[in-house]
Amino acid sequence: MHDMSAKPAERRLLASSLENEDDVEDVSIRRDGLLTASSWAIIGIFAIMAMGIVYLMAPILIPLSLAVVIGLIFGVAAEKLNKMGIPPLPAALLLASAFGVGLFLIAGALAEPITELAANAPDLVRDAYDRITPLFSRFGWLNVNPAAFETGQMSMEKVLENTGSVLSILSSSLTPALLQGMIFFAALVLFLSARLKLRQMLIMTFPRRSQRLTTIRIMNAIDSALGYYFATAALVYGSLGVITGLIAWFGGLGMPVLWGLFAFISSFVPFLGVTLMTIALASAGLLTHDTIVMGLMPAFLFFLVHLAIENLVMPAVMGKRLEVNAFIVFTAIIFWTWMWGAAGAMLALPLSIIAKTIADELRPAKRKAAKRILPG
Repeated sequence: MHDMSAKPAERRLLASSLENEDDVEDVSIRRDGLLTASSWAIIGIFAIMAMGIVYLMAPILIPLSLAVVIGLIFGVAAEKLNKMGIPPLPAALLLASAFGVGLFLIAGALAEPITELAANAPDLVRDAYDRITPLFSRFGWLNVNPAAFETGQMSMEKVLENTGSVLSILSSSLTPALLQGMIFFAALVLFLSARLKLRQMLIMTFPRRSQRLTTIRIMNAIDSALGYYFATAALVYGSLGVITGLIAWFGGLGMPVLWGLFAFISSFVPFLGVTLMTIALASAGLLTHDTIVMGLMPAFLFFLVHLAIENLVMPAVMGKRLEVNAFIVFTAIIFWTWMWGAAGAMLALPLSIIAKTIADELRPAKRKAAKRILPG
């Protein structure tokens, strides 16, 4: 009788304990969910604050970032100069001076065409009005009245006035640009001269030997990737600049040297550079020639040459080692252009190459291969 009466009590106790365990499990699941949500919220807040700081500190971070990227590109050259017996500081001054002379030569080549363009700006605007307004009468589906260009915000006088305001804004931005240029060159010299010490400091921050070896491998891979890419791209895009200058010359466009330099510089910004360059060539061609076919011919030839270089020449020279996903590069360009403007667009590709190199070196296959090579 005692056993028979005890079984219902045991069943009730067991059922109660199971219910308590289910309640505890539910509470634990809810607690884990809240902890996960709070963790992601903290990460999101930190990311938003970090982006805000990066945006607000753009006048300082832009020249510093450019100096680091250029310093990494010149890292191999600095190492060779050190092996030749040149101390780090003179080698850094030599490389920074060579880079500055290159920029000075480019600015000198651009000075005369830009001055001529600024002097002829009113005549160019008037000529553009004379050529563009008759086009609207041919395309009735645009529903644009040519008379709208004679009065209001689209009038010639208003456009010339806005052009003068743009020039005044550019001139007022000259002093901050000069200050950022000084910061850039000072940071470049200091980074190149202290490059080895910075590498040692970064390596020694990791306590374990495997972590230090991974850091060394990543830094060497970054130096090699950036140096090889930009050395090769400078030669390829320099050839593109020469071809673009010839296209502009044969196409009857003025200042072919300016077009070639713009093509060379814009090619370092994927997608955005070729788009702006093609639109500029098409606009200049339509303003120069009376027929649409002849006007669009320089832009069409440039687009074909750029397409062949990007899809045939560059992959054959670079190989898959430096191939970066096109969507990632496009997203990086949009993001950094939004953050830092034109300088961000120029930095988007180097930063993408650095990120890809780090990701490749941290892959498990790379780590296993390194463990097989390393003794012990």
